[in-house]
Amino acid sequence: MAETEGESSQVLRVSCADKENLGSYEPCQKKAKLSDLSCDYANRLEDRLNGILCCAVCLDLPQTCYQCTNGHLMCASCFNHLLADARIRDETATCPNCRCEINKNNCVRNLAVEKAATEMPVDCHLCSLRLPRHQMSNHQRHLCPERPMACRYARIGCRWKGPHQALAEHESSCILPSKNGVEIMDALEALDMRQAEEQKLYKTIFSLLSFEKITFNDLQLKPYRTDDFITQLFYESSRFTTFGYQWSVRATLNSGESKNPSHSIRRSMQYQLSLKSNAPANPIRLHFLILKGPYGEMRINPIIYEHEFSGKEPDSGFKELPLIDSTECNKILAMKTINLRVILFHVTS
Repeated sequence: MAETEGESSQVLRVSCADKENLGSYEPCQKKAKLSDLSCDYANRLEDRLNGILCCAVCLDLPQTCYQCTNGHLMCASCFNHLLADARIRDETATCPNCRCEINKNNCVRNLAVEKAATEMPVDCHLCSLRLPRHQMSNHQRHLCPERPMACRYARIGCRWKGPHQALAEHESSCILPSKNGVEIMDALEALDMRQAEEQKLYKTIFSLLSFEKITFNDLQLKPYRTDDFITQLFYESSRFTTFGYQWSVRATLNSGESKNPSHSIRRSMQYQLSLKSNAPANPIRLHFLILKGPYGEMRINPIIYEHEFSGKEPDSGFKELPLIDSTECNKILAMKTINLRVILFHVTS
């Protein structure tokens, strides 16, 4: 009996070997290569870390990261947007995950997440090259072959724009260098007009600095709401004395627009300078502009406004607060107060 079993096992081994040589049976599954396993593991690890470190609102990796008291993460843009929405609606801002209260005092930055996010790989949206996030900015500015470029002859009228890898071929065949002086002068005149507009602001400021009466005041604008059926959000400074009169600065959100600011992603602020003293004997003509205050965080492109204040017109009317974009508007709405500097130039006869 033992011999029979041994013979049968030997026959089985022989038959398996013959089948393996003949390729007539499906072999056992091969072990995966260690390199493949490590590659799959790395990809899975990146995906898991992306899900862990991402912002709870926009689901993107944050460059500047805030966390609520329970540790849920939000990028700076979404954090400010949540606080701004709560300010507009007169509500308490809450974390989108756990609904705990969030504000500038109880939420802190998570530096570990910010550093970890800079090491996570990301694809370049131009050439699809995969790089760590902290290298992507330098890559897209200086190294990416698909980065947008303008022709070197743009100053004399060439409007070509394209990827860097096609720049050399275009410049070798650009027709602008072969044009005559008359055609090139037209392009240079248009360029001079644009530069003149940019320099107009600085020339105006230098001219105003020669005035006899100049003053500036650092102000804090605090929020308040009207008692109307549909309340409106305003900001107002305390009164300050300049040129022998009392003044105040008042600001509002999306002035003149019927759309609810809480339902719009395009937000802007307007402000007005108001004369609070009794009507002057003679009208007071002022030039004024708003700048970022010493403790402010907003970015502004300054614009100079002019108004003649009198008993009939004690307010300048709402002027645009020239913020860079809507993100800056959300940033200042997220603060308890708006810190700014107002500069006044008195035009005397």
